Amino acid sequence: MGLGDVVGQEHLVGKEGVLRKALAGGMLPSMILWGPPGVGKTTLARLIAQDLGRPFHSLSAINSGVKDVREVIEKAGGAGLFARSAVLFIDEIHRFSKAQQDSLLGAVEKGTITLIGATTENPSFEVIPALLSRCQVYVLQPLAEEQLRSLLDRAMMEDTEMSALDITIAGTDALIRASGGDARRLLNTFELCVRTARRGAEDGTIIVDDALVKDVVQNTAARYDKQGEQHYDIISAFIKSMRGSDPNAAVYWLARMVEGGEDPLFIARRMVILASEDIGNANPNALLMATTTMQAAQMIGWPESRIILSQCAIYLACSPKSNASYVAIGAAQAHVKETGDLPVPLALRNAPTKLMKELGHGKDYGYSHDGEENFIDQEFLPERISGTAYYQPGNNPKEQEFEARIKRLWKGKYDS
Repeated sequence: MGLGDVVGQEHLVGKEGVLRKALAGGMLPSMILWGPPGVGKTTLARLIAQDLGRPFHSLSAINSGVKDVREVIEKAGGAGLFARSAVLFIDEIHRFSKAQQDSLLGAVEKGTITLIGATTENPSFEVIPALLSRCQVYVLQPLAEEQLRSLLDRAMMEDTEMSALDITIAGTDALIRASGGDARRLLNTFELCVRTARRGAEDGTIIVDDALVKDVVQNTAARYDKQGEQHYDIISAFIKSMRGSDPNAAVYWLARMVEGGEDPLFIARRMVILASEDIGNANPNALLMATTTMQAAQMIGWPESRIILSQCAIYLACSPKSNASYVAIGAAQAHVKETGDLPVPLALRNAPTKLMKELGHGKDYGYSHDGEENFIDQEFLPERISGTAYYQPGNNPKEQEFEARIKRLWKGKYDS
């Protein structure tokens, strides 16, 4: 088996794949293979070393330490010039501590070893910058349906045990769904189905259909790593669906988190943030709704809180949107960094003592509620930035009311 036999990852090992082109030119950079489980990271690493005739050493970050790494490096560096191009494969490299990753730096930089790390986590967060800068990052994708079906066909033809059996696959939809794009899970599930069907096959014919698959994998939870990349990708999709006013997509991503056992308060907190950041004063009730949802989810917990979260997600997705408050505070913060600590106008300063009053603190301040419409025209910003408008009302009925009132009271002072 060689690289040409790899199923999937055409963008890397296909005829025009970037990795295949590099290998064809005799180049083998240290690299990080980043992708979900069961897409061929380990297999790809072995085939790369095999195709280039490189010595191959493999460690698992789960049960290997600095001592193991140093032993491999010593072995690679002490056996002549050829061995200096040995491949060291580290599975789940994201589980290595900083010290363990540091132990690789010198050997990678000198070329004593070529490192191939495999990870399901974002290497930007899990691999130390010094090591990451010395590696190419290649992203592996989940396998497509046709690729998974191809693997099934290959297993039935090439596996010694499977090829000797009379197996009929009456449907692959349930198998494909159960795999989630994970080839390892697909083949393990298929093997389990074959063994189950074989026990009840009176005439020796083994039939694998959707009903059997569903029975075998019943209660199998959707893949969802609460500490991993999937966790952040799905909450991102959830937030963006509500921001994009798509209640159906929002409920789908919510369901993915519910099925994965996500913390309901984590979901609720993100909805509270969205209610202010993306809806704001276009619908002030959104923040009240999200806050109440968080309180209710804390009281209720799973499984009933899924209903409360769903109600809120739909409400937020269907609400008019405005990020004016978010933009306003960002603009104000940027201006503060630019202009520094400008003095507070004397009229606005606190005056708890006689000395402060004598110095003019609080002098000429007009109590707003004494004026018509509870308003008195006076300066509230430092003189240097007077008239600066950070808040630009959104194009929605509620904020258009705000804008009309601001213009009427301030008579164009804050017109942008």
